[in-house]
Amino acid sequence: MRDTARKIEEKYFSNLATHVEFLPVEWRSKLTLDGDTVDSITPDKVRGLRDMLNSSAMDIMYYTSPLYRDELVKGLQQELNRLYTLFCSRNPEFEEKGGKVSIVSHSLGCVITYDIMTGWNPVRLYEQLLQKEEEELEDRWMSYEEQRLLEELYITKQRLREIEERLHGLKASTVSKPPVLKFKVENFFCMGSPLAVFLALRGIRPGNSGSQDHILPRTICNRLLNIFHPTDPVAYRLEPLILKHYSNISPVQIHWYNTANPLPYEHMKPSFLNPTKEPTSVTDSESVSAVPSPTTSPVMVRRHYGESITNIGKASILGAASIGKGLGGMLFSRFGRSSTTTPQTLETGKDGAEGDDKKATTVGTPPFPHSGSSFLEPAVELEHRIDFELREGLVESRYWSAVTSHTAYWSSLDIALFLLTFMYKHDQEDTDKSNLDAI
Repeated sequence: MRDTARKIEEKYFSNLATHVEFLPVEWRSKLTLDGDTVDSITPDKVRGLRDMLNSSAMDIMYYTSPLYRDELVKGLQQELNRLYTLFCSRNPEFEEKGGKVSIVSHSLGCVITYDIMTGWNPVRLYEQLLQKEEEELEDRWMSYEEQRLLEELYITKQRLREIEERLHGLKASTVSKPPVLKFKVENFFCMGSPLAVFLALRGIRPGNSGSQDHILPRTICNRLLNIFHPTDPVAYRLEPLILKHYSNISPVQIHWYNTANPLPYEHMKPSFLNPTKEPTSVTDSESVSAVPSPTTSPVMVRRHYGESITNIGKASILGAASIGKGLGGMLFSRFGRSSTTTPQTLETGKDGAEGDDKKATTVGTPPFPHSGSSFLEPAVELEHRIDFELREGLVESRYWSAVTSHTAYWSSLDIALFLLTFMYKHDQEDTDKSNLDAI
């Protein structure tokens, strides 16, 4: 990531006064956990695959274990603080000049970092469940003896809480509190993150406000960004946990790094993900045929989320061969474009890289915030988009990429540009403003 970011920085951000430094946070190897117990019980056959699972999937099992969870949290927390303190000691002007810190997390690291920032603890959840059970007990009829014992239990619990508070007060005066992050997080980038699943299993449900605060308060972290490859089996979306209808709105497509004049992400218009129940915009002459003709449907212009570019390439080949039925027909019915709509320009590595989220004219998928169509528009929108999706390669196999995509984020030039775009956002705006003033 350091190497790719340096290349991107030299190409696109060399005119800015500030500089982004990437500090790797290696915290896992210092943990003892179970020692070599898991290694000793691992069979020898397909050892390479088993070792890979032990080093990745096993961490999720460790994290869900009450025996090791605190060790994982403290290990990462202490390393984050140690690196920040060391960096500030070597760069004393960093804090004085208002330097900002962003965290780039991968996979389970996103969940652990989230829990560190928010202070989430399963013990607190258990206490809430107990309280709920007590409230349910109060609502039902009970005998005099049950009521008397329950009152006695309440008094005992209250007394226990008072003793615990006094004990914590004494400990706080003699023992230092566990370390918290020594810096405010500006951007929290999650890559290939299962965080949404963890939050869903903790009881987080969509609300009525489009604020990030529903899952991560802005007071803790200014901006949350969830990056994923469409075939990554470990990654999940976060936006539908805030507003439910976003499950039918496509994630923002990340620009290719060699895109010329890309549309800024904040100007991209949301588009619907599943247009199956909405009418197509075929003309009367086209409606005679159930399938739009390949010659009138420039498939590559109409890239639709949910289908790989590999499949679009196949559709183009089928179209060139004038195959309008069978598999070709299915593909073209999905990607067909009306001849009445104004086609968007698409050049390789230019407007095409911003095409997916500019796709204001896909069949049955009008943009909902500024659409002039008769489709109902959701009343609430997200303040900022959170889910950002990488584009699939032209010759990419979905099954193979499902194996490789989860670890490919670090070396991606597209991601390096994406990260730097948001980290340099304010600096770039200031530079553009000063240039305009000069003109």
